[in-house]
Amino acid sequence: MRNTYQAPVLEVDEPDVTTGELELEERHSLRRVAGLSTELTDITEVEYRQLRLERVVLVGVWTEGSVSDADNSLTELAALAETAGSQVLEGLIQRRSRPDTATFIGRGKVDELREAVIATGADTVICDGELSPSQLRNLEQQIKVKVVDRTALILDIFAQHAKSKEGKAQVELAQLQYLLPRLRGWGDSLSRQGGGAGGGSGGGGVGTRGPGETKLETDRRRINQRIAKLRREIKGMRTVRQTKRSRRQSSGVPAVAIAGYTNAGKSSLLNRLTQAGVLVEDALFATLDPTTRRTAAEDGRVYTLSDTVGFVRHLPHQIVEAFRSTLEEVSFADLVVHVVDGAHPDPEGQVSAVREVLADVSADTVPELLVINKMDAADEETVLRLKRAWPDAVFVSARSGAGIAELHRAIADRLPKPAVDMRVLLPYDRGDLVARIHRSGQVLHTLHVEEGTEMRIRVDEHLANELESFRH
Repeated sequence: MRNTYQAPVLEVDEPDVTTGELELEERHSLRRVAGLSTELTDITEVEYRQLRLERVVLVGVWTEGSVSDADNSLTELAALAETAGSQVLEGLIQRRSRPDTATFIGRGKVDELREAVIATGADTVICDGELSPSQLRNLEQQIKVKVVDRTALILDIFAQHAKSKEGKAQVELAQLQYLLPRLRGWGDSLSRQGGGAGGGSGGGGVGTRGPGETKLETDRRRINQRIAKLRREIKGMRTVRQTKRSRRQSSGVPAVAIAGYTNAGKSSLLNRLTQAGVLVEDALFATLDPTTRRTAAEDGRVYTLSDTVGFVRHLPHQIVEAFRSTLEEVSFADLVVHVVDGAHPDPEGQVSAVREVLADVSADTVPELLVINKMDAADEETVLRLKRAWPDAVFVSARSGAGIAELHRAIADRLPKPAVDMRVLLPYDRGDLVARIHRSGQVLHTLHVEEGTEMRIRVDEHLANELESFRH
């Protein structure tokens, strides 16, 4: 069962364009330092948002697929753990038809896991799956160190990386939804924060003292109230997002959304295409807050490019639900640029995982352009295999710039074409209309005459109606 696990070595891209150096420097200056955390006497008294992830052992249950699939899944878990600030010491995989309902891994393997924890000096076990409250409790009681599942790990990374008000609210909502059924003794720290429910520890104040169950009920009520408040706030932010979206749609500017697996290079591509200066870091979920930039095709048509949150296998449903308003940006796009890491051991699995999440937010009907990134790091055999699998894909390297010009052309070819062909004569004092035509339509021919600007154009129906009086 046991394999000595070595975490993957990640290369750092060095694109010519800016990659958010100031934000990257700020993030690195706040990295967790191993060995400075106070030891906890009782592992159940842990507030969720203060997870201590330092020296970890990974454990996975291999239920289906090949051995390489199981190894890839644990490799990804290791990358997630390192992004959260952990040092991965060892990785263990067990072959089972399904996870054990009581302890995730088989009861006989729990002792072996305990031995690995003692031998490596680990303080945390991370399980490659979402564990039930009883599985978490049983494993912690038997292994005697903290147990964290894949969902909690991803939520911890999201909490570290969220920057905007909307992003922070979405992450907190997802955390609380995850925490609620797993409250147990974790509620103590929440009670101390609120200055309320006393419970068995005897604190709290008049009217709040009582048995431990009362304390947990009080904490649950507080969490439910906070969840309701966050949902109201996110709903308000969603309205603002919808207003901005409708404004873009009414202006006739096409929208392109960049989607893809986390760390596939979406932000690097956005920087290459628009000089956006978005943070680029070789880590999972480095950017959570969507960035929208305007750019232009070779024929002059303006369109918007939006970066989105990265996806991952088994993305926690709490995250999908909390980030629904952000992910819905993809479903309203005219084109999805689906970025794939060509140097990854399993790019086909990445594509399947992303398409699964896109289907969850009703974005699977939007036209898709597959872009295989990191070609400079992929071996020749992989490139040939991917070209056979996806003959219509565009192969690029955001780091070196190879293929970027071809990507520009491919996006322009797939942008919605204005529908109405017409010839107009615009007076020279109507430069505003000329600018709108260039921005949202296609100019096929221009001739400057004495009366004004004569143009043969292709525009959408809405703009065509406005230009009807100038038809020539």
